[in-house]
Amino acid sequence: MKIAHTSDWHIGKKLMGHERSEEFKNVLAEIADVCREEGVDLLLVAGDVFDTYTPSAEAEEIFYSAVKAMSAECAVLIISGNHDDYVRLTAAQALSEELNIYTVGNNLKPLDCKRRGRCYPVRSEGGYAVFENRAGERVYINMLPYPNEARFKEGRSDERFSEKMARWIAYGERGKTPGMPSVFLSHIFAAGGKAGDSEREIDLGGARAVGLDLFPDCDYGALGHLHRRQKLGGNIYYSGAIMRFTFDEAGQEKCINVFDLGKEGVKNFKAVPLRSCAKLVRLQANCAADGVKLLEANADAVAELTLNLKTPLAPSEIAQLRACSNLYSLKMAVESELPSGFTVRNSGKSSSQLFSDYYSSRYNSDVPEDLLELFLSLTEEE
Repeated sequence: MKIAHTSDWHIGKKLMGHERSEEFKNVLAEIADVCREEGVDLLLVAGDVFDTYTPSAEAEEIFYSAVKAMSAECAVLIISGNHDDYVRLTAAQALSEELNIYTVGNNLKPLDCKRRGRCYPVRSEGGYAVFENRAGERVYINMLPYPNEARFKEGRSDERFSEKMARWIAYGERGKTPGMPSVFLSHIFAAGGKAGDSEREIDLGGARAVGLDLFPDCDYGALGHLHRRQKLGGNIYYSGAIMRFTFDEAGQEKCINVFDLGKEGVKNFKAVPLRSCAKLVRLQANCAADGVKLLEANADAVAELTLNLKTPLAPSEIAQLRACSNLYSLKMAVESELPSGFTVRNSGKSSSQLFSDYYSSRYNSDVPEDLLELFLSLTEEE
């Protein structure tokens, strides 16, 4: 069976306050194209479809249109992530299943098993499903949406998190047939995984990291939650986010994993690059003029520019920078010496307060309104 693995769409997420609706549409359309070109039977989406619990109507429209196009090429199986409201995500399940789109939340509702398209579920209970394609090939899927006690409506207990995870994973293994190819589909932080700036600091490590020894015996681990594409152990994969969401992801290639899965295990694995996502770059210059040149030379990319300055920016320099539409983030480091004994207490202050305090300490005057306006527009502080 030909399977594709993607995750962390985060539809609706902005970059430094800038809308990315067209980029989301293009990347998701590209995923549908990949499924068609590769002859995918089953597309696995490992959580974080949306960026917030209450996505906008536009974000939902992008999702519905995109996943419908994908379902025209293959069956689509989606689990909820920590950014998703699983009740909201699965609300249209009765309708979506007619299109061969299956959404699984923490209520672990069984899938509707009917013959649809060229791949469909033939057996399902809470936490697992068996999919079959037209060639009669079957794959067992252990489905574990983002797991925590509140989502599974469990009360407090003395049970350790590792014990809970072992129990939740075992629940999805109970219907497995010996010898059947299998996938573990989940949205978790696996011990040893590398996180970036764009992941929320929720359960990313410590007692909430899931040890690889807890993973079930499977042919392929299809994970979501971490945005960097990576492989752990012999067969556990994060496909990574479909777009670059913060500038620490500049240079990272975004992909969708595609592979064949049969009785011999995984074969013909490849990471298919997603070309529609915007390129992000980090640039540095020692003056505004050089910064403008760098921005113009990278006009095809969205940029974060760091200026290492000896004097504050002049209004004309501010205007030159504003004219560069690809400048999304500006960082400034101004060389200075604080008066002897002068200290700045930064705890709890906003970035605008820190900027104003620095300017006042350096130039003994309030920050000019146009300079503060530029700073706020580039940091998206309101």
